[in-house]
Amino acid sequence: MLRQFLLGFIKIHILHHAAEAPLYGLSLIEELRRHGYRLSPGTVYPVLHGVVEAGYLKRENRIVAGKVRKYYAITGRGRRALVRSRRQLVELVREVVEHREGPRRRGASLARGTRPRRARRGRS
Repeated sequence: MLRQFLLGFIKIHILHHAAEAPLYGLSLIEELRRHGYRLSPGTVYPVLHGVVEAGYLKRENRIVAGKVRKYYAITGRGRRALVRSRRQLVELVREVVEHREGPRRRGASLARGTRPRRARRGRS
């Protein structure tokens, strides 16, 4: 199950780097390794293909040193997903990391926009 959680983070990380500049598989594997992920091409390439199939990245073949290298660039759909994911990730980090101990804050809820209603003043 932990692998599935991490794959979600990796997909967001892929979108983040593809938004900065087109990337290719080996460069991505090296970048993720800098962050502590030890992933093989057998893991990374299926994830990349899935993100392309979902329409978040587009693939472009480039000739590099006489060989075809597949580069991945973010699409408009990918950018929108990245913006939304960043907002949700910030909210998740605040709740899980910054508030990992102690009681929940008053009025906090699990679902966004579902805070308990306040009683109206002045009415009986």
